[in-house]
Amino acid sequence: MQAMVLVRTGEAAQAFERRELATPEPGPGQVRVAVEGFGLNYADVSARHGLYQDAPPMPSVIGYEVVGRVDALGAGVGDCAVGQRVTALTRFGGYATHALTDARAVAPIPDDLDVGVAAALPTQGCTAYYMAEEMVRLHPGDQVLVHAAAGGVGTLLVQLCKRRGCVVYGTAGADDKLALLRELGVDHPINYRTADFAAEVRRRRGAEGLDVIFDSIGGRTTRTGMKLLGAGGRMVCFGAADHTPGALQPLRSLRFLLSFGVPHPVMFMLRSRAFIGVNMLRIADSRPLVLQRCLRAVVELALSNQLRAIVGGRFPADQLAAAHALLESRRSTGKIVVTW
Repeated sequence: MQAMVLVRTGEAAQAFERRELATPEPGPGQVRVAVEGFGLNYADVSARHGLYQDAPPMPSVIGYEVVGRVDALGAGVGDCAVGQRVTALTRFGGYATHALTDARAVAPIPDDLDVGVAAALPTQGCTAYYMAEEMVRLHPGDQVLVHAAAGGVGTLLVQLCKRRGCVVYGTAGADDKLALLRELGVDHPINYRTADFAAEVRRRRGAEGLDVIFDSIGGRTTRTGMKLLGAGGRMVCFGAADHTPGALQPLRSLRFLLSFGVPHPVMFMLRSRAFIGVNMLRIADSRPLVLQRCLRAVVELALSNQLRAIVGGRFPADQLAAAHALLESRRSTGKIVVTW
């Protein structure tokens, strides 16, 4: 099989090599997918910079999700069929023409579903659904802030929140992204480069605060957000986009960790607030049936036109470096997909 192998950390143009590797055979409970396309996630950028602790050691094939057709079944797999078109979440290995995954992390899709839309559902879709539907209970009128709302997870979160009747605040870093947020139903779009998001929220909410914040940024953004929560408010953290590479990396990483502050459980109780951390790899590893439930639900919402996945970039495999550069630039919206 062909694979885009991560061989070194650093700039995207030097980090990957296209190599011929042995095609893997599925083990018990696994399926093998002949891949037509795979999606990018910001964790891939972190892995490329050596900042993602769960990434396999180099040289390695990273990648969380694939779209393609099942072409081999492991022992004990009874609910998938060879030739079936699927979207699937992988525990790495997605940047290849063939990928293995747990059969419970696979969902059938129609032949005419766009590959980019399908690629947005396993990782970003499941993350958004798990947070909005399983980790918190949203109600009509809830005041919700979504950071990086024009990104892959953010665009889906916005729609899930609006589906529940919430009032949504969304941050993004460019005016054209704010236009997309308005189109998706964001009530209060905020350009965080030209406005202080905390001041904008306080101007509208005063002392009442927010009910839920979905935060993929981390660091000072999380620390500031905790002060915006009202009684019963929940902070849901699922990323660390503010953890960037650079000189003296250990010191940069330490500074980033300290920028969260030092919250104490007593303060959460006194203020009746909650902090929720989400790592979908841990859910996939230890609670695969939860992942299966979320994946099937989000695919159903997409197929019934209740959820719209935004595709913000399409690249052939030989332009993987350009796809990574676009995602890292933070100029992209929605999902970036790479096809073979």
